[in-house]
Amino acid sequence: MKALWAPILAILLISCSNEETVKLVVWTDRPELAFYTEFFNSGQDRYKAEVRYFENPAQHLGDSGEPPDIVIAAWLNSVSVRSFFRPLDDFFSSRGLDRSSFYSGLLALGNADNSQLLLPVSFNLPMLVFQGNASSNRFIIEPEEIRERAIAHNDIANREYTRLGFSPLSSDDFIYLTAVLHGADFRDALPIAWNQQAVESAVSWLREWYGSDSSAIRMDDDFASRYFFEPSDRMMDSGRILYSYMNSSGFFTLSEERKMILNYRWIAYNGKIPLNDDCIFYGISQSTAAEKAAETFTLWFFSGETQRQLLEFSGEKRLNELYFGIAGGFSAMRTVTEQIFPRFYPELLGHLPTEDLLSPPNILSSNWMVIRERAIVPYLRERIRQQGEGDTRPDIRPLDQRINDWNRLSRF
Repeated sequence: MKALWAPILAILLISCSNEETVKLVVWTDRPELAFYTEFFNSGQDRYKAEVRYFENPAQHLGDSGEPPDIVIAAWLNSVSVRSFFRPLDDFFSSRGLDRSSFYSGLLALGNADNSQLLLPVSFNLPMLVFQGNASSNRFIIEPEEIRERAIAHNDIANREYTRLGFSPLSSDDFIYLTAVLHGADFRDALPIAWNQQAVESAVSWLREWYGSDSSAIRMDDDFASRYFFEPSDRMMDSGRILYSYMNSSGFFTLSEERKMILNYRWIAYNGKIPLNDDCIFYGISQSTAAEKAAETFTLWFFSGETQRQLLEFSGEKRLNELYFGIAGGFSAMRTVTEQIFPRFYPELLGHLPTEDLLSPPNILSSNWMVIRERAIVPYLRERIRQQGEGDTRPDIRPLDQRINDWNRLSRF
C-alpha cells in the first residue's frame, strides 16, 4: 500500500497554490483520496484539499503538529477517538444531506449521545468464491453448507489430501469470521469485551470440521505447504480446491478475465451478512481552521453525482484495478450502491444484497486490528488444533490473559 501511495501523492504537488486559496487538510488511510481531492480541486479554485496519509489516522489524532480538517479512515467511531470530531447534524437539518440516502445501521455507528459525529463512507462484505454451482442459494451461503460441501469435495490418497474443498486454517479472516458469526460480540470496552461462550462455540464448530481423525489437521497443513504457493482462486481451475474466501474488495479488483469464470456468494448466518470490521468513516475535526472548506468538501463528497463521477473516473484511469468502489468498498450511501454500482460492476447484478440482509459491525477500538492479529486469531488457531483430552500440547493461555498482557505491554 505504501509503495502505491508515493506516486499518487505526487499528483497533488503539480498545481500551484493561489494566495487566496484556503487549504483543507485531509487525513486518511485510503490512497484513493489523493485522486478524490485532486478531482475536487480541479472543479473549483477557492479551496485546495491536501492529503496526509497514515496507516491508522485514528491513533495520531491529538498529536502535536498540523491538525487535520477532515479525517476519512477506519476506527474513527471508537469511544476514545470520536470526541475529536464536531457534530454533523446540521448537514441533515439545513444543508441538504438526506439520512435515508445512507445505510441506517452504518449511520447509527457514527452517532453518539444523539449527535451525528461521523458519516459512514464505505464497507466490505465477506464472500465465498467458487466455479460453477456450489451453493443452494443465489445470494448467500451459510457456514454449515460451506462445511458440508467442502468436506464432500475432499479426496485422500495415502493419508494425504489430493483435493481439499476448503481449509479453515488457510484463512485467518475466515477463522475470525466464524467467531463473529457464532456471536463472539467483540466490542470496544477499554480495550475490548466479548462473549467467551460464543467464542468456544466457534472453536468447537471449527474443530468438528476435522472430525475425530487426529491426522486431519496435519494433512491440511501438508496440503497447504504443497499447493498454496499460488492464489487460491487459481487453484479452483484444476478442482484442487472448491472454495476460496475473499472480501468484496479483493474480488472486485480481480481481472475481468478472472471474474468472468468465477461465481460467489455472500457469507451469512441466519440470513444476515456481517459487514467487515474496518468500515470507513468521515469526520470534521473539532479544531478545523477551515470550516467553510470542510463543509463544502463534505457536501461535494456525499453527493450521489460526485460518487458516480469518481467511479467513472476510476474506470477511465483503470484505478478500479487497484481500488474497489468508493474508498475501497461499497458506498455507505445506499442509493449509490444500489443504483450506481451495478453500472460499473456488472457482477453485482442479481447478487446485490438489500439493506435488511446486512449486519453492521460493533464499535471497536482504534487498535483493534493489532489485538485481533496478535491475541484473538492466535488463540483461536491454537484452540482449533487442540485435539481433546489426549492432546499433549501445553496448556493454552486463555484469551482474557492474552488481551490483558497485550494491553499492559502496549502502554510502554
